[in-house]
Amino acid sequence: MMSYLFLVPAFGFFLLFVAYPMVKGVYISFFDYSLRDFSFIGLDNYISLIKDDNFRKSMGNTLLLVLITVPIVIIFSLFISMNIYKKKEFARSFFRGVFYLPAVSSVVSITVVWGWIYHPNYGILNYLTSFLGMEPISWLGDTRTALLAIIVVLITTSVGQPIILYVASIGNIPTSYIEAAEIDRATPWQIFRKILWPMLMPTNLYIIVITTINTFQCFALIQLLTSGGPVYSTSTVMYGVYEQAFMLGHFGYASAMGVILAIVIGIISIIQFKYFGSDVEY
Repeated sequence: MMSYLFLVPAFGFFLLFVAYPMVKGVYISFFDYSLRDFSFIGLDNYISLIKDDNFRKSMGNTLLLVLITVPIVIIFSLFISMNIYKKKEFARSFFRGVFYLPAVSSVVSITVVWGWIYHPNYGILNYLTSFLGMEPISWLGDTRTALLAIIVVLITTSVGQPIILYVASIGNIPTSYIEAAEIDRATPWQIFRKILWPMLMPTNLYIIVITTINTFQCFALIQLLTSGGPVYSTSTVMYGVYEQAFMLGHFGYASAMGVILAIVIGIISIIQFKYFGSDVEY
């Protein structure tokens, strides 16, 4: 009985700040909820979302962010981890710290730095490309480059935790397996595909699911760097929720957007668990 009492603070926090807002959000999505009105409208918010070109574009941008960012984060993190886990403790700790630093730094600080890098007039990126004879580019102001610029920033801030986890997981794999494979003249690719990759599946599953969810919830970078522009080319569903609720005062409409986003994340997470979780051995 006493053990359950220790769970009360955490469970109460969960109910108050997680469960209740979720239920309230679903409830509000069926209302025309604004600063002037609160009336039941059924599924009208969801029907309007389906017809909303800006929402469809935001959802497309969000899915594109996930499809590009998640694979690159996984591949890059695994590549770096494979190259540093055998190094001496000091070098291994140094590289882990360098890559993990953006993950523990303030999002505002990071976006300010990247804002200066991308600045069209005196940004360092245009300075470097000028040596190639390229004209200055408005990286965040051009519909052709704005989303790509956001993806680069998102990747650099997302690889820290996966690298830490991969290095730890690779270090826990018995070296006898790898040595036996080397004696049997297995190639490095065969060792990775037949030994390392299967034994990393629990870590892969966690990193893939968490990175996907975090990418779907990308907001701060968008809000601070582009505010969804230009012409909604970098707008995401999370930014759309913020825009509709806190800039336009359409809380019911914003709640409906949040519900749809939660459903999409849930479906994709279930697929990931089904596909990657089937090979996990606990």
